[in-house]
Amino acid sequence: MMTTDTIETEPRLAGAASAGQAIPATIPATIPELVRTAAARHGARIAIQEDGLRLSFTELDTLRAQAGRALLALGLLPGDRVAVWAPNLSEWIVAALAAHSIGAALVPINTRMKGMEAGAILADSGARVLFCIDNFLGESYPEMLAPHRPGTLERIVVLRGRAGRQMAPDELAWADFLALAAQTGEAAFRACESAVSGDTLMDIMFTSGTTGRPKGVMTAHAQNLQAIHGWASITGVEAGDRYLIVNPFFHTFGYKAGWLAALASGATILPHLVFDAEAVMTRIENERITVLPGPPTLYQTLLNHPRLREFDLSSLRVAVTGASAIPPVLIQRMRRELGFRDIFTGYGLTESCGFATLTRAADDADIVALTSGRAMPGVELRCVDGAGYPVPAGEPGEVTVRGYNVMRGYFQLPEATTEAIDAGGWLRTGDIGTLDVRGNLRITDRIKDMFIVGGFNCYPAEIEKLLVSHPAIAQVAVVGVPHERLGEAGKAFVVLRHGSKVGADELIDWARRHMANYKVPREVVFVQTLPTSAAGKILKYRLREG
Repeated sequence: MMTTDTIETEPRLAGAASAGQAIPATIPATIPELVRTAAARHGARIAIQEDGLRLSFTELDTLRAQAGRALLALGLLPGDRVAVWAPNLSEWIVAALAAHSIGAALVPINTRMKGMEAGAILADSGARVLFCIDNFLGESYPEMLAPHRPGTLERIVVLRGRAGRQMAPDELAWADFLALAAQTGEAAFRACESAVSGDTLMDIMFTSGTTGRPKGVMTAHAQNLQAIHGWASITGVEAGDRYLIVNPFFHTFGYKAGWLAALASGATILPHLVFDAEAVMTRIENERITVLPGPPTLYQTLLNHPRLREFDLSSLRVAVTGASAIPPVLIQRMRRELGFRDIFTGYGLTESCGFATLTRAADDADIVALTSGRAMPGVELRCVDGAGYPVPAGEPGEVTVRGYNVMRGYFQLPEATTEAIDAGGWLRTGDIGTLDVRGNLRITDRIKDMFIVGGFNCYPAEIEKLLVSHPAIAQVAVVGVPHERLGEAGKAFVVLRHGSKVGADELIDWARRHMANYKVPREVVFVQTLPTSAAGKILKYRLREG
């Protein structure tokens, strides 16, 4: 049962690592309480800065309440699901806060997904309303979704649309949506808002799994806010900071450790649509950015840019990264050439609210680069053997996590939940790692076949399921292979149906139209058969070997 009391955990098993530190009881228990508190504390300070927009904390509080009343006017009820499928925009934040404020669960959707993928998530979540954008990187999200739209989706609100575009009967422009607020009284909204508690479901974030179908991870308000507070306290994000959020809002890094952490800290949110090194450096210089988290590739790209020394990056103070091990020299260069004073690395997964471990400001470059740090306050960490027993320091084992941050479960998948969380409350991560004597975690391998493409987790079973829907494919197996720019990339081994013909380039082009770009295999190899064991299991290690 989730509570808003302070949490103080100590290691209860040999080989476990725990922060053993109390969390302050003053943390807001709900998102609406967080926004109200931020408005009271920071008032006219700018909460969101975007193009010509300057939205104060007070104005943001007013706008999210207006959007919440508009959702109620559409007939939304506490417990309903509201999806957002859009890039990093101020409207994304307002829509999410509105959903949180009426007790609805937010369902973020990856902007790289195609219509078939987004439609499946909308169907699985039962979302009644979708906020999306009409034109992003040449794609119209409503048009992509149309052939795959589930019957449970009642309304689409277009945050930003093309001039002159004709709205469908069940579509609303953002301004028209906000105007619906007049149909809901203030008292009705406040009553709904006051019913939101720390135990209320805050979001359902879909994460892919080895079954080939994304699973919806359920987390509640209070547990997320405790994690966000812990993250901000360790990283030192504070009022007055200017936080450029390049990490996508659909991901916990851009959502929870992103704009929610900024709101909790009184920092200014500066959303960034698409990563471009020169554009980012221009914004750092012109808008005096102080906080810039991102995957290691973000910093590597900045450091390797030929015009790096032409920009004034002296305002930068805090960097937070993760997703993969990085060489100590990168940490040194980030401090020396990009000017960061404090650099942190961390580890977390959607099932742990996105948070589990962090390095600390006093850690040396080797700890920051080669480990993911120690357990955050209130979180326990251990590495276990195949029987579930903790292994000694320095010995590899499966990483398991326990604490307030562990998910409530997978949406409508009780069996999968039981497989992921044992009777003692330990979350199995599927990652292999080691803990040193100080409790620093080093991720060394993955139990499952997941690979990481440019910071995005890729699950072969999901990609295979999408690929096999191609009419020419009989069988397919996907493995991750090294890639110079992306770290890893997918390689597909394809068995064609009898009499079918398709080229590698043609198949890759088809995949780009039907799945997120990072999932698309960079290489396709046609084979007569796939290697299998006596039990019929595909031997992927044979495929990786050659």
